[in-house]
Amino acid sequence: MKTKLTLLLTATLLFFGGTFISSAQTDTRFGAMVAYGTEIENIGIGVNAEFPIMENLTISPGFIYYLPKDEAGIDIKWWELNGNANYYFLNDESFGFYGIAGLNYTNVKIDFDGTGFGGTSMESSDGRFGLNLGAGANFNIGSSITPFAEAKYVIIDGSQLVIGAGIKFNL
Repeated sequence: MKTKLTLLLTATLLFFGGTFISSAQTDTRFGAMVAYGTEIENIGIGVNAEFPIMENLTISPGFIYYLPKDEAGIDIKWWELNGNANYYFLNDESFGFYGIAGLNYTNVKIDFDGTGFGGTSMESSDGRFGLNLGAGANFNIGSSITPFAEAKYVIIDGSQLVIGAGIKFNL
């Protein structure tokens, strides 16, 4: 009896595991994006991916590097690393709408060239963890390229709204 139960359980796991793997392989996407952050008030470039884990649910890691900026002799470098879960409320042949919830790590580095203040230079960097909440949409155009747009609010000390758009390549 125990052997039959083990065999049945193994067969069930193989069936569902094979279905999950074949589904995940057809819906995996990698992409590139342009973003704007309201706290840094600058444009960034980024990469992201989508890995299906269940029907209507994907894991979406991403990275955004904001272009360095110089304000009154202070150089600011800012980047963020994201690990999101995207839940698809609507996903048909032409349009996919999803909610975003996840974790964020933001790193800010500031360099101060003190040429006007006695020649003293200073450098400081800080990294913080936060939460992402937002929404996005995929626009299925019938090819292996999928345009998308997202808006998320990063809840962190120095919170910011990040608006982004780009393309994902279906694998």
